[in-house]
Amino acid sequence: MKNSNLYFAVAISWFLLVSFLLCLPGTEFPKITWLTRIWIDKWIHIFIFFVLVIAWCSAFREKVQLRKSKKVFLQIAVLCLLYGIAMEMVQQFFIPFRGFEFGDIVADGLGCLGGFVFSKRRFVKK
Repeated sequence: MKNSNLYFAVAISWFLLVSFLLCLPGTEFPKITWLTRIWIDKWIHIFIFFVLVIAWCSAFREKVQLRKSKKVFLQIAVLCLLYGIAMEMVQQFFIPFRGFEFGDIVADGLGCLGGFVFSKRRFVKK
C-alpha cells in the first residue's frame, strides 16, 4: 500500500511541475537559438507528457483489475491529452507572451501515446 501512495505522490508532483512549467510567461524562455532549429520545445512536450501518462498509469496499476487496466490506461492518456489542450488554451488567454500552438498539441499527443504504449507493455501482465 505504501508503494501505491508513493506512485500517487510522484504523479501529483509531476502534474504540478508540468502545470508550473506550462504557465511560465513567454519572457522566461530564450529567444531564437539553435535549440529552436531542432524543435527542442516539441521534444520537451513529448517528454513531459510521456512521463505524465506513465506516472498516472503506475499510480493506478494496482487500483484496477487486470482486465480493465488497458482501458484505464487509455483513459489516462486521453485525459492527459485533454489537459494538454486545455493548457494551450490557458497559455493563449491567460499567460503573457504565450500562445496556442497546434504543434504543441501534436507533441503532447505523441507523448501521451508513447506513455500509453510503454505503460501497457510494462504494467499489464498477460
